[in-house]
Parts: sequence; C-alpha cells; structure tokens
Amino acid sequence: MATPIHISKILKTIPNSPGIYQYYDKNQSILYIGKAKNLKTRVSSYFTKNQDHKRIKLLVRKIHEIKYVIVATEIDALLLENNLIKKHQPKYNVMLKDGKTYPWICISNEKVPRIFQTRHVKKNVGEYFGPYVSTHVVKTLISVFSDLFYSHGWTPISYINRTIKSEEELANYLSIINDIRTILNGNLYSLINNLRKKMFLYSKSLKFEQAQIIKEKIDILNKYQSKSVIVNPNITNVDVFTIISDEDAAFVNFLKIQSGSIIQAQTL
Repeated sequence: MATPIHISKILKTIPNSPGIYQYYDKNQSILYIGKAKNLKTRVSSYFTKNQDHKRIKLLVRKIHEIKYVIVATEIDALLLENNLIKKHQPKYNVMLKDGKTYPWICISNEKVPRIFQTRHVKKNVGEYFGPYVSTHVVKTLISVFSDLFYSHGWTPISYINRTIKSEEELANYLSIINDIRTILNGNLYSLINNLRKKMFLYSKSLKFEQAQIIKEKIDILNKYQSKSVIVNPNITNVDVFTIISDEDAAFVNFLKIQSGSIIQAQTL
C-alpha cells in the first residue's frame, strides 16, 4: 500500500533523535504510542517495510496523523511512553502485544500486605498499580522501595516472612505501605513534603539520628525522581505552552504535567 502524501511529508520532518511517537486516526483518536532510540528510523519502518502482522497492517491503514516528542535519552523515552500509555490507554498498545499483558504492581489485601509484580489482575487479591510498559520500570520502583525503607531493617517484600510482634510494629509497617501507595499514585511531592516535616520535628526535638534517617529517605526519593526530565521533583501540576512563529507559520507545543510527570503531550 502506497504511503499517503501527507504522511510522507511528516516522515521527512521527523528527526533522528530519541523520543515517543503517537499515531492518530482521522477522528483524532489516539491509536498507538511507542518509544524509539531513533524516531525517524522507527516511525518510517511502519510505512517502508512489508508488515507481516495483520494488526500492524490494520494500524498503519488507520494512521492519519503522526505526532512526536523529542527527549534527551532512551530512559526518558521509556518513562514518557509509560506515562502517556497509562493516561490514554491506546487500543493498539494492547492489541499489538500478541496476548502478552503489561506488568502491574500489587499491594495485597492481607493484614500484613505484600508488594509484588504480576501480569494478572485479580481484584479480590489486592490493589493494583499500572500497567507499566516494562518490567524494568517495575524492578526500578521496587528497588526504590527497598532502599527507602531499609533503615527499618525490613522491606514490604521480605518482611512478610517475619513475625510482627506488636500493634505498634504493625502500625509502622502499614505506614510504610501507605507511603509506597503514595509513590505509586505519582504523588512524590506530597510524600517528600511530609518527610521534611517529620525531619524538622525530629531535629527540633534533638533526635538527630531519626532526622538523619528521614533525610536519607528524602535523598533517595529526590535521586529517583530527578533521574529524568520526564519526572521532575521541582514541578507539581502545571500546563506548559510554547509557541514559535514567523510571518507564515506557527508551531505550538503543549505539555500537561501532574505531580511532576508528563501525562500529555500535543503539538500543532
């Protein structure tokens, strides 16, 4: 099938940069979101290769418009792709997985909750967060949880195998689970602020050891969040517009940022 003229023109303008691409149909409904180390090579391959997969052929026939966002690194592309897929749930992102499902993180409903990765959602088992486009993202998050709460000598994954000896210990553990739930909901800004308040109270009470533990947690969260411009601890909820124009044309870019994460990107 010949590539439509307006698509060929778009393909010529796509740069050889890492980023994410978004396919839209004629009704401006989003069909698919993908990431690429090289946007031009990846997007062009949909139209220049003979596609064997029937669903990809069907997707390509429906593509009416292509939008893309350039980022600095492949990791940024992965994170932005993850943010946008979770927000928009494009039809073909599920269809093109050939029956495979995205990984989720589950907090179980048990009295002493466990946190684990799964590809099967069973609502009676627990509370689910995701889906995530990569197990790498899930493993990174779980690693952050372990680092964050290692100061207690137990993590939500390993502690289930140990005995909770008092109601106070259970309350502390459930508080950690709640903090992790806050992280998974994308509200690191709120969690970091709460930790800073606790650190200040400990310092004011001359409990410097406890204050240092809290500081280390804040450092871990800041380090995790500041690894990418896609998730930035210095930005909360904001809409960003940029406009570049001359006498004949204008280019408008829009980013919607929620709790420091880009959840929507549009260009016109």
